[in-house]
Amino acid sequence: MADSTARVTFEAFEKEVLPNRIVESLLNLIREKKLLPGDKFPPERELAQLMNVGRPALREALRALSVMNIIEVRPGSGAYVSQLQPEKLVEHLEFVFSLDDPSIFHLFDARKTLELHTVTIAVQQITDEEIARLEYYLAQMIANERNSATCDEFDREFHKTIAATTRNPFFFQFVSVVNQLGTQSRRLSYSLPCALTETFREHRAIIDALKAHDPDLAKQAMLYHLDRAELHLRQLLSGESPCSDEEPAEEILVN
Repeated sequence: MADSTARVTFEAFEKEVLPNRIVESLLNLIREKKLLPGDKFPPERELAQLMNVGRPALREALRALSVMNIIEVRPGSGAYVSQLQPEKLVEHLEFVFSLDDPSIFHLFDARKTLELHTVTIAVQQITDEEIARLEYYLAQMIANERNSATCDEFDREFHKTIAATTRNPFFFQFVSVVNQLGTQSRRLSYSLPCALTETFREHRAIIDALKAHDPDLAKQAMLYHLDRAELHLRQLLSGESPCSDEEPAEEILVN
């Protein structure tokens, strides 16, 4: 691993530069796949010499890349290119979609376009094993209904599994990113038991449609789910309660 970047030619600057120039130079190596996930950077002193930059500027650049989840700094070992997981790379973009900003509803529009398409493909090629995985994620959501963070993790895995059944890695990555960016709005909705129970029921309907391999029903179930999620958020933000009498969550597991 120590020699993993021996093949790489790092840009050598002619004069002292700001950390952002170093960041951009290293990002270019990653974009061009000259640096790959898991590659270890040379030690700080050596890298500073290779790039002809000061160690304080290099240290600040590496710190910025670490915050962006582009690199991983392992104490006592060094800096490595991260696995570049899409949902990790957008974690620090979540502040863009503040709940009191119209941009959060633009996110819903994008999600509808994306997930309606993925579920239409998924219904044609989903396997029994993948359906069983969806059943498991729904069961875990219900079991963890009082823990919004854990419930949200299984919710995201549910939607990512549907995207994975398309066998298209770009759909999987896009759905992962969009669902990650919607974390704040979902967790707000989870604060209302009635809205959460309705969410469970909607996931149940999506599973049933996929089991039936019915594209129209699957698309209808997904659209209803996303429309209701958007409606709940609008109601919550306006101070209106979306609650009504709902059946117990455990009843939803019954097919």
